[in-house]
Amino acid sequence: MLRPTLRQIEYFVTLSECRAFREAATRLHVTQPTLSGQIADLEGRLGTRLFERGRFGVRLSADGAALLPRARQLLIDLSDFCSAAKSMPNIFAGTIRIGVPTSLGPYLLPSLVPELHRRWPKMKLYVREDVPAALEQELMEGRYDLLLNSLDGAPHRFEIESLFHEPLLIGLARDHPLALKESLKAADLKGSAILALGPSHRFHDQVERLCRRLKAHLLTDYEGTSLDTLRQMVGMGMGLSFFPHFYVQSEMLGDRAIIVRKITDMPISREIGLLWRKSAPGAEAYRMLGSLILELSGLERAP
Repeated sequence: MLRPTLRQIEYFVTLSECRAFREAATRLHVTQPTLSGQIADLEGRLGTRLFERGRFGVRLSADGAALLPRARQLLIDLSDFCSAAKSMPNIFAGTIRIGVPTSLGPYLLPSLVPELHRRWPKMKLYVREDVPAALEQELMEGRYDLLLNSLDGAPHRFEIESLFHEPLLIGLARDHPLALKESLKAADLKGSAILALGPSHRFHDQVERLCRRLKAHLLTDYEGTSLDTLRQMVGMGMGLSFFPHFYVQSEMLGDRAIIVRKITDMPISREIGLLWRKSAPGAEAYRMLGSLILELSGLERAP
């Protein structure tokens, strides 16, 4: 059997994502006849139909669906191979693609980026924010080099470098009865109404577990889409909520509607670290980057 080319594998994966020859050809910067001809040639080399064609456009055949994960892995391996070659001189002289959750990136990265640029002026940092599940899927697909993420429930299929524990604090409206207390204990929160982000955020799962420990009531009918939304709902007296340390430092210290308290007898935090594919090159460089992030965070390394 004549082996397919890597370019044909790329055509196959792209067409499976676009489900239309025109859109796929545009993304690949080729003509539709070229794409159609290469897909037909690929099917001939493999001896099977990869797509069903009709008025609906194109969709994967059963064989195509079965082969797609392997095709994607081939492209990921090729990307890692090329990255390894480029990183041999200096991984910090190129572009590092990093994903961060929306509950962390906007509040930590502004203090990191200037120092990263000072240390490694040739490095370009491509940053994108999303929810953890989407970030991890795209890391696996090779769209990112690494993630800066909460490690709570992080998949074991990645290489993980734990960095620090970010404290979580309780936010409450200034006219809330508990606001009269200078410090709070776990028992003070028993029965309290707690607001949280939606289930697509890993932070939601942690808050849900905290509510069980504290015997507090999680308000599932009023879930926030962002930490800013949560802060506004707390300020209006709809409930209490947990806020990460970096968000508090960045956004809440001047908020006149809300006060922030620690739970003195039950310190709580979320573990933050870096994740990358186990097959990816540059592990030592990523650990160096992690050490700098830890240094600039002002927090102690996670045990």
